[in-house]
Amino acid sequence: MKLKFIVAVITIVLFSMTSFGQVIELTPSYGYQFGSRLSYGPNYLKMKDGDQYRITLGVETYTGLMAEFSYINMSSELRLKDRIYAPVETRISDINADWFLIGASRYFQEGKVKPFAGGSLGLVVLSPKNENIDIINNLNSSTKFAFSFKAGVNIMFSKAIGLNLQGDLFFPVNWAGVYVGPGGAGISTGSTVILGGISGGLVFRLDKD
Repeated sequence: MKLKFIVAVITIVLFSMTSFGQVIELTPSYGYQFGSRLSYGPNYLKMKDGDQYRITLGVETYTGLMAEFSYINMSSELRLKDRIYAPVETRISDINADWFLIGASRYFQEGKVKPFAGGSLGLVVLSPKNENIDIINNLNSSTKFAFSFKAGVNIMFSKAIGLNLQGDLFFPVNWAGVYVGPGGAGISTGSTVILGGISGGLVFRLDKD
């Protein structure tokens, strides 16, 4: 039900954006996310570095201001170091993160080189798979509130196509609620962490005038 609601909201937003915007940008890209570590006492949970795939639809609402929807997929590995359950850092599962973000970015100048910065709000769906059954007690998919910031540059080869380069900071709120340990014992921890990322791709720009 929650996923259906998300899809419905995104559909309405995209229809509204494309109906009123005069300039539309579509930016597919590939990148690298640097992972993060969440400590609790002398122990920690760690999301390793991994791949990042993204597609962003932007619509110009005012000159130089783009309203945007982004979908980002990250694939990584979740590892644990715990003095009771895993004294040596141990893989506990693969993890997939699907981000659904709505926000805005502003260009700072027009022309062939177009630096920009922006921010967004939305949700991230965290889905574990291939769990280490010797350690995991309960690790389920979860949906978290999230926000992000970005900065970069579009280098236009023509009015219609260019190169996109950017860096991002992602903030999944309370991202790690994990129970580990056999026989029903375990630990649980969670907090807001920061995931950094860099990416590059193509930007396709359509002027409806």
